[in-house]
Amino acid sequence: MDEFLPGFLPRLKKAVAGSPGTPLVFLGNFEVEEVWARGEHTLPRFSAASGSAVVNRMDELALLLADKGDHVVLKAAPDPDYLTHLERLGVELPEIHSVGTQDSQRTVTEDALADPDLLATLGELAGRGVRLLPHGVSVVEEELSRSAGLPLAAPGAEACKAVNSKIYSRRVADELGLRQPKGWTCETLDELETALGHAGELLARGKRAVVKEAFGVSGKGIVVLENERWTERVLRMVRQRVERSGQPRIAFVVEEWVDHGGDLNYQFTVGRDGRVDFDFVKRAVTEGGVHKGHRMPALLTPAQLGPLREAAAGIGARLARDGYYGVVGVDALLDTEGGVFPVLEINARNNMSTYQVRLQERFVGEGRSALARHYPLRLAGPLPFGALADLLKGLLLERPGGSGLLVNNYATVNAGHTVRAGEPFDGRLYGLVVADSVDGLTALDEAVTARLMTEGAVHAH
Repeated sequence: MDEFLPGFLPRLKKAVAGSPGTPLVFLGNFEVEEVWARGEHTLPRFSAASGSAVVNRMDELALLLADKGDHVVLKAAPDPDYLTHLERLGVELPEIHSVGTQDSQRTVTEDALADPDLLATLGELAGRGVRLLPHGVSVVEEELSRSAGLPLAAPGAEACKAVNSKIYSRRVADELGLRQPKGWTCETLDELETALGHAGELLARGKRAVVKEAFGVSGKGIVVLENERWTERVLRMVRQRVERSGQPRIAFVVEEWVDHGGDLNYQFTVGRDGRVDFDFVKRAVTEGGVHKGHRMPALLTPAQLGPLREAAAGIGARLARDGYYGVVGVDALLDTEGGVFPVLEINARNNMSTYQVRLQERFVGEGRSALARHYPLRLAGPLPFGALADLLKGLLLERPGGSGLLVNNYATVNAGHTVRAGEPFDGRLYGLVVADSVDGLTALDEAVTARLMTEGAVHAH
């Protein structure tokens, strides 16, 4: 079963550190793209940015990627009842290092850099052969590595930024002859003007087109071109920003918007020695262009899976030549007739699905179904895990082989409370819904949603 490949963590450790037994410090610095994008020209933003306090607490996802003997750095200690719940499930947890004082608007990396005691602790781990493995590496994670004296189990920031550009993705796909939507890379204003002209031709034929920032993430940094006036507006605004900054280089991609029959995400791991291992493929659940979760198994035919494996081998080899090693996630899609576009975007970093692999190995297994997703919440006040467990009694997973919701991040539930204390706030409950069948999966998901909506202070939306 291609969606379920056991032994991911030892394979990852061998790839990034040379030995499956190397202890690692995991760091969930989500949206590292924000740092990679610094100094780059951006598109006009027509919607509010997501709450950084909640996004920054996605760091707790790293807790369940690590194993006993490993370490994880978190912005705050997890809810004790949540840890007890995980231990009752038989999950062996890593050693947890929490920062002394966290700022909700900072990433876990920035919090760690501001904690001298934690830096000293990490430095002591280096003497025991421990290595630092971030979600993705930017100059901030390089600074943490230097400040703590803890070597990275990953390439440097310059290499990581280069291979995470959407321009890199398109060029590699072109070189490898991989099917991808019609599109153009733009590194100068003249190239952007030409590409937007092509986009106008697509619009005139009744098709749709988009402009993407090279380092945009999670639905941000993308503009859907509704008509020719939009193409003119985007060009005008980018030109103004270039003229004001005196920085002529830009980094955008213009693409045809392809009608599709399903979003896919597949992952492979590139070793320091250039070896490429295909890890899994999952069917993504998206809403409004924003990632919401994954369904597994992906239920692909051999004719659909084959191009993904071939693309992984080719992309992995190219990444290795360019100095990258570690986890790679690739967004792909099915067209309306079931054909495959094997590469839309290369993400040479951890992905949401990366943090689900070890849970999938232990609690899903072959022949069963799972849905990885998050439940948006509106809370009137902090919700302890114990209260949630009471609310979802009978719906939480209680044992391997059972059915239920397995919570894989609880910190994001209450993260928004720190921003405006005493006021209602938004939270997210991340989890894996596990069942013996697709119908059972749907029923469980609906039951969890309904139960959350019954609580007076909790409103799913």
